[in-house]
Amino acid sequence: MKFRLEKDLLGERKIEASAYFGINTKRALENFNLCGKIVNLNLIKEIALIKKAAAMVNADLKEIGNVKANAIIKASEEVIDGKFDDQFELSAFQGGAGTSTNMNVNEVIANRAIEILGGEKGDYVLVHPLNDVNMSQSTNDVYPTALRITAIRQIRKLSGCLADLQEELQIKENKFSDMIKLGRTQLMDALPMMAGQGFGAYAKAIARDRWRIYKVEERLREINIGGTAIGTGLNATNKFIYEMTDVLQNLTGLGLARSDYPMDVTQNCDVFVEVSGLLKSLAVNLLKISNDLRLLNSGPRGGIGEIILPKVQAGSTIMPGKVNPVIAEMVGQVSMRVISNDTAITMASASGQLELNAFTPLIAECLLESLELLEKTVIIFKEKCIEDIQVNEKRCEKNLESSTAIVTALVHYIGYDRASQLAEKALKGNKTIKKVLCEEKILSKEKIDEIMNPYQLTKPGIPGK
Repeated sequence: MKFRLEKDLLGERKIEASAYFGINTKRALENFNLCGKIVNLNLIKEIALIKKAAAMVNADLKEIGNVKANAIIKASEEVIDGKFDDQFELSAFQGGAGTSTNMNVNEVIANRAIEILGGEKGDYVLVHPLNDVNMSQSTNDVYPTALRITAIRQIRKLSGCLADLQEELQIKENKFSDMIKLGRTQLMDALPMMAGQGFGAYAKAIARDRWRIYKVEERLREINIGGTAIGTGLNATNKFIYEMTDVLQNLTGLGLARSDYPMDVTQNCDVFVEVSGLLKSLAVNLLKISNDLRLLNSGPRGGIGEIILPKVQAGSTIMPGKVNPVIAEMVGQVSMRVISNDTAITMASASGQLELNAFTPLIAECLLESLELLEKTVIIFKEKCIEDIQVNEKRCEKNLESSTAIVTALVHYIGYDRASQLAEKALKGNKTIKKVLCEEKILSKEKIDEIMNPYQLTKPGIPGK
């Protein structure tokens, strides 16, 4: 294997001749030699987009020659297109507030630009990772800006998926609107309801999540590019700062805005906590809905069995015929992961000190993982669970008939205490409330039928009036 020698302030390192990264990345690979996750590639590509924008602006401001700028722009575009994904293998968990990641991008772009200009990788006289690719920038304004852009793009995808899930739940609300079933509180028999009403409640919860997540994009549009190291803008001119914002708006198609106080955006990460909190709210709703579906699907003979989830795979290596609610279980596990990510984001954001938060890489990893997991999970949940879900109408009717839930409809006619006595008698005698009513001759059969009308029992008002 051939190597090239690169130097930095700490000494020298041999770099594989074929590698596009340089000595800074090499040291980071050695220092953060952790198994597991690498830096999110979508974040890498948005950093490369910022490098492209910076080259365009610096060329326009005559800070860099057009030939060199065009080589940097082309190299950046190739990174964005994924041609060098294998050159970005740094651990997502790294010290330095993202400096290693920024340098990884700088080095890959610089070495590719050198190649474009006809030079050999490592010949930084042609294109320098810091002097040229990172001109007028710092990790501390590049990294947060790239994270915000990445998060906005992912939020838009997630919001669209939630709209589809909401619509599918509303379809089920209408489809099952005439199927009566037993409603439960604290897992105990409560009141009759229509099966569609349950799906309608789920749809309302997802609608809230969709709207909250859609709106939170606004919080992320304020960027600190040009603020450089601590937000004061040292080594970046006002022309660079304003033009960078304009160019990034054009390149991304997003409504990005220059921060009127970059020092705030550079050091404070509360906006990511806010976004994560809304993702946690979605996770809470998904966890609740998935648990409801698992419970209502339980059985098929020994459980509630009022709904039937789609069968997607065999469920046991030892119990023949067993089919588990694996999609709902997957949704629950992802939800738990998102909730735990929110805790990590909260702690990391609160742990920033003075003019910078050193734990931004953890924030980025957790936030982007939550967004990507939720997007994929919502799609799978809709397509493999909600779309083909069925209601076991006969089981619903049987469970409702054998419960004491409908006794509440009698309170207006016979009072709470007498209704309680009827419920106890029905349970002890293993009889239906309707049968006990007929035996006691408390109300006429016609009145009982009128009160027990399922369409009245599931709507506001006093049944039978």
